[in-house]
Amino acid sequence: MKDEPRNHPFRDSTQDLVAAGRIPDTPQTRAPAYRLAFSDKDFMTREELRPVRLQLELLKPQLVMDERGIESTIVLFGGARIPSPEAKDQAKTPALAELSRYYEEARLFARAMTERSMASYGRENVIITGGGPGVMEAGNRGAHEAGGQSIGLNIVLPHEQAPNGYVTPDLCFNFHYFAIRKMHFLMRAKAVCVFPGGFGTLDEMFESLTLIQTKRMKPIPFLLFGKAFWEHIINWKALAEAGTISIEDLDLFHFVETAAEAVAIIDAWKEPC
Repeated sequence: MKDEPRNHPFRDSTQDLVAAGRIPDTPQTRAPAYRLAFSDKDFMTREELRPVRLQLELLKPQLVMDERGIESTIVLFGGARIPSPEAKDQAKTPALAELSRYYEEARLFARAMTERSMASYGRENVIITGGGPGVMEAGNRGAHEAGGQSIGLNIVLPHEQAPNGYVTPDLCFNFHYFAIRKMHFLMRAKAVCVFPGGFGTLDEMFESLTLIQTKRMKPIPFLLFGKAFWEHIINWKALAEAGTISIEDLDLFHFVETAAEAVAIIDAWKEPC
């Protein structure tokens, strides 16, 4: 992030951090109490500092994306385990190998949307994914192939995870809090595309739909890739017939099979009155 010009007469925190590193080595200066609070990892990770960490995790990506001029995004959710067509022979199950076609559709869709995004100098309709493998990689890959930028919102998990190699490095973020990560997925969203996936994908999909259903978020194109997959794992009509959702709630999303279908729906979208 670039520093903004400062109009005040005071020394800034960077200058003081440098100066603090030049102090004499004494028992007093080695004591934890002497550390500058903002540079004291032990202090910043205390339980009582959780509200501060939440705020910082919300603020850092916000500032970076603002400085990059990003005004709107296209969200891609989907399974980390779905292989690329090139790697489908190594898939753990035949079903995952079959789902590899959605990796390709995610790549094609992201490439098409990024080509449009570049017409706005990369400010509008920027692809944003979870930054990992599978469908997430496909989305960032498509944007990269189009010559544009894309965002990756990674999260620290118990098992080893690294960002996929197609995320724009300056837009590759890492999160501790799932809740803050979800906020950044949707804060600039102009469309949400959900590909086959597991618990994480379902969580992101239902939370996003709930925000629209409860009018906490305005309606946007909400596209589920793979009608057969989604109707096999979720009995949508049964929810409406039971009365746990309204029949109108089934209109909050659309099934699509291809990148071209998704682009057409986004192009034809008119916000409900």
